[in-house]
Amino acid sequence: MSVSTAAAARTVCAPLPVLGRDVTVPLVTGGEVTYAALDYAASAPALQRVWDDVAAYAPYYGSVHRGAGYLSQLSTDLFENARRTVTEFLDCRPDDQLVFTRSTTDSLNLLARALPAGCQVFVFETEHHASLLPWQDARVTYLNAPRTPRQAVETLERALADRDPHGPALVCVTGASNVTGELWPVRELAAAAHAHGARIVLDAAQLAPHHPVSVQELDVDWVAFSGHKLYAPFGAGVLAGRADWLVAADPYLAGGGASRKVTRREDGGVDVEWHESAARHEAGSPNVIGAYSIASACKALTEAGFDSLVAREEYLIAKVRAGLAEVPQVKVLSLFGDDAPRVGVISFVVEGWNSSHFAAALSAEYGIGVRDGLFCAHPLVRTLLGSDPQTQGECGAPEAAPGEKSLNAIRVSFGAGTPDEHVERFVNAVRELVSEGAQWQYRTEDGRCVPAV
Repeated sequence: MSVSTAAAARTVCAPLPVLGRDVTVPLVTGGEVTYAALDYAASAPALQRVWDDVAAYAPYYGSVHRGAGYLSQLSTDLFENARRTVTEFLDCRPDDQLVFTRSTTDSLNLLARALPAGCQVFVFETEHHASLLPWQDARVTYLNAPRTPRQAVETLERALADRDPHGPALVCVTGASNVTGELWPVRELAAAAHAHGARIVLDAAQLAPHHPVSVQELDVDWVAFSGHKLYAPFGAGVLAGRADWLVAADPYLAGGGASRKVTRREDGGVDVEWHESAARHEAGSPNVIGAYSIASACKALTEAGFDSLVAREEYLIAKVRAGLAEVPQVKVLSLFGDDAPRVGVISFVVEGWNSSHFAAALSAEYGIGVRDGLFCAHPLVRTLLGSDPQTQGECGAPEAAPGEKSLNAIRVSFGAGTPDEHVERFVNAVRELVSEGAQWQYRTEDGRCVPAV
């Protein structure tokens, strides 16, 4: 990126205000520093705008759908307006349904429960566990990691060509990798799926916070994402898309709200008539604040303008990648190569360092929060590291002592709320740790590498 382009990127869009931007943390070497939150891929900080909207609504809190009081009616309107806002944000089709869930994981498990009998599922080994694991009650075909976008499409086409053409099929694919940040060819994969009579669900957990997601333009059948990655608080997610499989399936949870009519039978049992709307899969009192916060985040990102947000993020990506490239001991992990378009998610390993040790030093000595481990994408990270796929490991847990061979990686991730100073501090810290070593001693405690007292 040229100097003029970088300057333009900074001018077009300043970092969006987020919670925690002024929080200071202690350093083991003495003093305090403003915390550099560079773990957006796990959970992005909530936008200040979202928090303010939620705080303004909080005094009017009321249970939705079944209350006659003013606050219940107000909350019901707010909840259903949030559904419409998110539907518009995703550019859904007129007859699509949008179900509020707890997370991306919850959304994809809901869809897995709604699969028609005999459905065959196709999923790449490169998926996050949220989209890799929910399908185990179906006939699952796991596809090997592709090394180019074109290879991804060709791999899927070959697999679909060999399937039973008369049964239902579903393809599950990420929009952006939570390990490499690389964008996947979603539109082309959707076209391949539909050409072979299959449907496709998009895991947009890492895509929606960084790029616009249009259900209609991408031609996907469903999309799932989490609020806590979209600059909203924890606890809410979305599944949006075609209604027929959802309406035909038994409710994800049985209970109040999902049922339209319940009657006793003469034999002592009960008959239930379930809703055919999104309420069918939203039993119980819904997370109104969670839904409202997602809608608020959707509005904030739309108003900020994705063109500006993307331009600034590309500037930050270029800055980080250029800085890491100057350190020979650093190896950045990639499926599709250096020129692949990507979001602000970069994973790497450092020669001679255990990844947990390196991440602990970044935190304790520089006030920088990153993530180390296998990022709940074990098959992908092991493929990228060239390690034995049977080796055991836990999400985020180190597998070796400092200085020994590590089967983990380090992930730095950022987005709309990241200031320049955070990525600059990160690049400088990597350079210093590699050239000078850690200033502190570290030990393993409860599976984590921590500063020695």
